[in-house]
Amino acid sequence: MPIHPIEKSVRVTGLPQRLALTRVTAGFPSPAADDLEGEIDPIAWVVRHPTSTFWWRVEGGCLWDAGIRDGDLIAVDRAGKRRIGRAVLAVVEGAVTAKILRKRDGRFYLGTANSREAYPEMGSE
Repeated sequence: MPIHPIEKSVRVTGLPQRLALTRVTAGFPSPAADDLEGEIDPIAWVVRHPTSTFWWRVEGGCLWDAGIRDGDLIAVDRAGKRRIGRAVLAVVEGAVTAKILRKRDGRFYLGTANSREAYPEMGSE
């Protein structure tokens, strides 16, 4: 599953978005638009360490069950902790790949998360 860097920077305007106070229904729309509670910054929910976060575009489907799909934009935090079961970016034979960090018999390996297709694990031999 190749990962491609984003050629153009992801820019955040720094303008927080307004958050509606009431919940939205999937039926009849509310005619009121003046019940806004405040402002939110969705990027701040994703990015904990802006100076060490990079954005990558995903290609392939080996992380389908983890909710990471072909064409998705992912934020990669180099300051994040390496934990078993988390999605990680790794360099394997000179290529960058996204996989799930796993451990078996005291050894780390890169696994996949796709029950629909068989993708090879890396480093489990």
